[in-house]
Amino acid sequence: MLTHVSTITFSGLDVLDVDVQAQMSSGLPNFIIVGLPDKAIAESKERVRAALQSLGLQIPAKRILINLAPADMVKEGSHFDLPIAMALLGLMGVIKSEQLKGHLVIGELGLDGEILPINGVLPAAIHAKHHDMSFVCPARCAQEAAWAEVPEILAAPYLVNLINHLKGSEILPTPQKQINQNQVHYPDMSDVKGQETAKRALEVAAAGGHNMLMVGPPGAGKSMLAQRILGILPPMTTEEALETSMIMSIAGNLPESGLSFERPFRAPHHSASTPALVGGGRKGTPGEISLAHNGILFLDELPEFNRPTLEALRQPLENKSIEISRVNAHVTYPANFQLIAAMNPCKCGYLGTPDKECKRAPICAQEYMAKLSGPFLDRIDIKIDVPAVSPWDLSKAAQGESSAEIQKRVIKAREIQINRLRELGENSINNNAGLKGKLLEEICTTDNEAQQLLIAFADKYKLSARAYHRTLRLARTIADLQNESKILKLHVAEALSYRQSLYF
Repeated sequence: MLTHVSTITFSGLDVLDVDVQAQMSSGLPNFIIVGLPDKAIAESKERVRAALQSLGLQIPAKRILINLAPADMVKEGSHFDLPIAMALLGLMGVIKSEQLKGHLVIGELGLDGEILPINGVLPAAIHAKHHDMSFVCPARCAQEAAWAEVPEILAAPYLVNLINHLKGSEILPTPQKQINQNQVHYPDMSDVKGQETAKRALEVAAAGGHNMLMVGPPGAGKSMLAQRILGILPPMTTEEALETSMIMSIAGNLPESGLSFERPFRAPHHSASTPALVGGGRKGTPGEISLAHNGILFLDELPEFNRPTLEALRQPLENKSIEISRVNAHVTYPANFQLIAAMNPCKCGYLGTPDKECKRAPICAQEYMAKLSGPFLDRIDIKIDVPAVSPWDLSKAAQGESSAEIQKRVIKAREIQINRLRELGENSINNNAGLKGKLLEEICTTDNEAQQLLIAFADKYKLSARAYHRTLRLARTIADLQNESKILKLHVAEALSYRQSLYF
């Protein structure tokens, strides 16, 4: 006898088909799993045996062989428990083998027969929809699977419920799409006293998706400003939420309460390793830059990060994706994040502060800035100085604009960018930071005065082609905030003011 159950395995965000083949034959009693299973799969036979015993079913005392095809592909994960159990039930005649066709099955089994939640349900469900298959998953992952809009989802809390449904004695409820309704209250920009220049720069960065570096003494409000950028960014679209949720699902970070439309904000400690930041490990798991997809990656105390770790960000900052190559894995994750970084001007932190002037200036600052390479800084669009706030400003009541007011301008600028890109037939980019090639030349048109100013600056400071184009993108965003169709001299001047200190 031979039964087949369809399931999947993961290679990054890619979902690969696996055929679980079960065969029972005469011979010495044995239960063997082949097909390059990992340790979790090899141990699944004991979980499956215990789960079936909880239902009063005993595995026949025969030679049982489970093959995971294709046999030359490494399989990982505890989600193979349920498809292996279903294949055995087909062999034992508990359910008909024909009923297993057309179903994609994933789930981990508890010893009492409970179907436990697993990672990667959302991308697996989307894969099932693309192949016109029904989807079988744990009940606690049902809301996640519902977003894939699979025609039939069987989300069972226990193995007995799934068996009864297939036998016709029970009907499993159809899961409904739900959004995480937990209200998120972001810190408001009006709480920040002073720092008007930094607020303006943060608005420009949010409007165009530009990378930003804030430099200032301790306690100037750099982290406070960074934490408030989420409150001025546009809300996530459904497409962005699904992309981000797929990565969170693979990493096991997606909440059970439903899909979340909250933009990610990742702030790893400066002791984070390179694999933790860009992804990696034996299984090629996503790192912080992928978990920050469609959101913010905040790096505080930037020079304190290991230099190789920061250098590893250069490629994903440019390509918006990361390729992880390991002996056992070669995977690609999206990494369309916005980098917001903060640092002190020097090692002691007080360069340029009148009351606490650095005693080793300028050597202290030069040594500290030397930890950041030129190619890395070349990928920063905005570098802004954040001076210490005076006691007089701190004593006054906060009177600045609220995050909601700034967000309106940011949303309007983003709408201009998206509409312009859609008119040109570009659907993969949503902001000015992603403009490249002919698209950049066509959109970032300048008048003569603006062009002359940019050329003079580029010639004086020997800007690279990348820095030149990033300045153009930045000027385009500033023009969009003012609803100007062409980039003017004042837009270029403001863009250059945000980048000038990068070349001193």
